Amino acid sequence: MNEEHFLEFDEYLQGEMSAADKLVFEQQLRDQPDLAMAFETYKELQLHLENKFGQADELKAFKQNLKGISKKHFKKSKTKVVTFKPWYYVAAASVAVLFGLFFLNQNSDPTFEDYNQPETAFFTERGEANDNLKLAQDAFNGKKYKEAIPLFETILKTDQSAEIQYFYGVALLEENRLPEAESVFTTLKMGNSIYKNKAIWSLALSKLKQKDYKTCKELLLTIPEDYEGNDQVDDLLEELD
Repeated sequence: MNEEHFLEFDEYLQGEMSAADKLVFEQQLRDQPDLAMAFETYKELQLHLENKFGQADELKAFKQNLKGISKKHFKKSKTKVVTFKPWYYVAAASVAVLFGLFFLNQNSDPTFEDYNQPETAFFTERGEANDNLKLAQDAFNGKKYKEAIPLFETILKTDQSAEIQYFYGVALLEENRLPEAESVFTTLKMGNSIYKNKAIWSLALSKLKQKDYKTCKELLLTIPEDYEGNDQVDDLLEELD
């Protein structure tokens, strides 16, 4: 058996076949129901891959991997057009599906971007610090975190509230200033404010961003069931298992 049994499917779908080979292949699809069924299976896998990988180079990497595997396990035929046997179709499609699933599973680790949903900041009137608070609020909500950070630092000189610390920590996290962000969240984690569990969640996200899945999971397990964002906690724990 050779790899062209199913790589032809990809060549056809990508428009890489010569006109003559395309005509022969299409006639084979009409004449051989088993081949047509395998082709449909391959097309379905192709759709799943395209949905999984947004970047063309990632899909290309998968296909190159598949071609390499097929060359290792199947002997190449001397001719392009061969007589197909039913079990070949099933085997070829199965190889594509199995290695497709394997590749997807290898890339199924959760990412920071999957769970990163900073909440909107809304600060109430706070006297003399009000002007800076408004500027910090607008910068944060506009995702201008680099601009928001020094504003928060100015505010924190006179206002050490858990709310300001929390949003300051999130801005640091978004700017990849992870040690500083974790220091802020750890302080909140040790307290008893309403931002305690939000801080633990943010610490977990910081570990997720660093691909430290073990510590991320350990942190998530300390968040109580009544946490308002518990659905996300459960979802991430499930992906980490």
